[in-house]
Amino acid sequence: MAKRNKVMTENEKKIFHLIQKNPYISQQELAASLGLSRPSVANIISGLVRKNVILGKAYILNESEPIVCIGGANVDRKYYVKDKVQWGTSNPITSSQTAGGVARNIAENLGRMDLDSLLITAAGMDSDWSFIKETSALYMDVDHVASLPEASTGSYTAVLDQKGEMVLALADMEVYESITPEFLLKHDSLLNQARCIVADLNCPKESLQLLVHKAQQYETPLVLVTVSSPKMSRLPDDLEGVTWLITNQDESETGLEMKLQHESDWKEAIETWLSRGISNTIITNGKNGAFIGNREEGVRHVPSVKSDTVVDVTGAGDAFSAAVVYAWLDGRGLEDIAKTGMVNAAETLKSPYTVRQNLSSAQLQKDMEAEK
Repeated sequence: MAKRNKVMTENEKKIFHLIQKNPYISQQELAASLGLSRPSVANIISGLVRKNVILGKAYILNESEPIVCIGGANVDRKYYVKDKVQWGTSNPITSSQTAGGVARNIAENLGRMDLDSLLITAAGMDSDWSFIKETSALYMDVDHVASLPEASTGSYTAVLDQKGEMVLALADMEVYESITPEFLLKHDSLLNQARCIVADLNCPKESLQLLVHKAQQYETPLVLVTVSSPKMSRLPDDLEGVTWLITNQDESETGLEMKLQHESDWKEAIETWLSRGISNTIITNGKNGAFIGNREEGVRHVPSVKSDTVVDVTGAGDAFSAAVVYAWLDGRGLEDIAKTGMVNAAETLKSPYTVRQNLSSAQLQKDMEAEK
């Protein structure tokens, strides 16, 4: 036992001893005993399994139903040009680096709101993935990655001028082509176990189609989050049984081959998505709010939540998507679901971080009350 204790952190030792006393103790009970969040406990237990201190964790995983987030996990780099941008020469800059990626950002938002989240992605075996993993591990399970020694971890690089406007952006997302149907099938038990599956359109089309079929097979809610207008071509042809489609005006215009100019156009767009087998759809339009709808409650417009301070727009859309999922799982109605997404997005705009650091379920509730 002495050698084992040397390789364990203090929290690992505490959890180990509690499991010794009660092998059937739940993650929630462990979290309450130690004053930790449930996602933190899940990550500590994963570490004990990797260290071979716990020989299997079925007794915990069987009672755990994580939200499985599938898609992008990349490094976001921003370069702020100090003076006027000059082409063909070097420009003095300041820079920042954060962990990003749509699926990863959503998973962190959910983890900070005390929901079990798990990330499935693809990455290179490089320092960028080490940075992402270290940054993310407190809020989600990051042990389900396709590690590719010859590939580069996904990255997004933006050059911004003095006004904060984007001058140039570079996206290296080729690694996500490795989130293949064959790779996802290796994690079939996680898909079966999931409380909900959230997938972004960084995944190949055939992989997203597989997730639609698996969601039907296991009767698991599936949320599809669009990433950009060009990637709308990855949307599965068969959307029957998809629980949520979260998209914006430009993406819906591309996906539906129509312009959204009048209120009637927006309602028609929602109804068209629903007619394709999707249960709930929301289309955002920035400061003009969003249209949201399903067959039971109809289609309605929800005004935006104004943010007087905008520090950084990065991550606001992912914050919106995560809060929509959070509110829906909490059993709220359509208008409250949209409002929750908008509040979390507005608060994220005020933060220099991709995922705001003060986020929690309690803080989100306070933010919601402040908007009433």
